[in-house]
Amino acid sequence: MSVIEVRGLTKRFGGVLAVDQLSFEVEPGTVVGFLGRNGAGKTTTLRMILGLVRPDGGTATINGHAYGDLPEPMHQVGAVLEASSFYPGRTARSHLRVQALAGRADPARIDEVLALAGLTDAADRVLKGYSGGMRRRLDLAAGLVMRPPVLFLDEPTTGLDPTGRVEMWQIIRELVSDGATLLLTTQYLDEADELADRIAVIDHGSVIAEGTPGELKAATGGARLEVTLSAAHSAALTALAPLVDGRVDVSQDGKQLKAAVRSGSGLATAVVRALDSAGVLVDDVQVRPPSLDDVFFALTGRPADDETTTHEPVRQLQEVSA
Repeated sequence: MSVIEVRGLTKRFGGVLAVDQLSFEVEPGTVVGFLGRNGAGKTTTLRMILGLVRPDGGTATINGHAYGDLPEPMHQVGAVLEASSFYPGRTARSHLRVQALAGRADPARIDEVLALAGLTDAADRVLKGYSGGMRRRLDLAAGLVMRPPVLFLDEPTTGLDPTGRVEMWQIIRELVSDGATLLLTTQYLDEADELADRIAVIDHGSVIAEGTPGELKAATGGARLEVTLSAAHSAALTALAPLVDGRVDVSQDGKQLKAAVRSGSGLATAVVRALDSAGVLVDDVQVRPPSLDDVFFALTGRPADDETTTHEPVRQLQEVSA
């Protein structure tokens, strides 16, 4: 049986359809990543599963129960939400002690989670002196006090520097190796690629593609060609047309060109020769495997860091089944 099962979950806020008939499952001992930009519906979905927001339709269960019907839910489910609340005059240790007392956890667990989150040396400092990264790690420690087998992580690395992100990734890997089941929301493509066994790409409240990272990348087509020109040139598209599959995407300044290609020996050389014959000066040519950024662009018609609200995808990928 799936640990988390969501069927037709729907939520409106006024006239805005935030989550639209959303369905997915999370199997035991796996990480499912919800990948999407801010405002895509990820956090609203998570909050409905946790009983913090009432859905307008559909169902969500954890181990066969709605969250509110779980026996001893604090022992079964941990949640690290994007918006945390701490008393600034309290220390990390005292904050975790309150968490442990509320759930009747072993007090020795406090030192364990402080060490796991890298906060042992700062455990007795008041929280108003904590950096944003330290507060985020304390969020995680609080979610782990009860040793929950199911964990919801909402944008766990938001606000962390690159080192902090890598440290958080390692903590998450250790949780999974110990058998935890995770639902992870993130807007970071590399994070989803690094941590998730399966990814659900969510946009405008709907899952628009689902599969393993490898399956989603394969569904975009072959390799990706990226060309950087010395200067924009009208002949570049015509020169590249015989060498690419489908359309060529051009940056606003006309100097960056990207397209799907059939990877093969000598392709980069052929591209340089074709552009040179057309009188187009080239600074760089790269042929690489598809990335999750390519997946997101193919699905939505824009990169993941684009906050525009267009609804028209350039190309729709079919759902990839396991």
